Amino acid sequence: MTLARWPLGLLLGFAFAGGALADNPVVTLSISNGRFEPHEVTVPAGQKIELHVHNGDAKPVEFESAEMHREKVVLPGKDIVLYVGPLRAGRYDFFDDFNPGNRGTLVAK
Repeated sequence: MTLARWPLGLLLGFAFAGGALADNPVVTLSISNGRFEPHEVTVPAGQKIELHVHNGDAKPVEFESAEMHREKVVLPGKDIVLYVGPLRAGRYDFFDDFNPGNRGTLVAK
């Protein structure tokens, strides 16, 4: 099907979805030596956040947050992208489920 034959509403939906994703604040976390860096990040409240997590260690890690309802394994040397929010103002803890002492916080203001 050529673009000329696509329903206008569907094309507009794609255009708005692409624009909305591009406007999300991006937060990058790295895991190195068994620790999240940075361990605390401030993000805008009321907005969807694009969260990039890079595992720089030689073992898998599991990014987990009960408050943000996210749980994802990150293989060694790999990256994942998670979308969270929009978040209300507050503190949202996250941790590595394979190493619970590795903790961090997203602070929505």
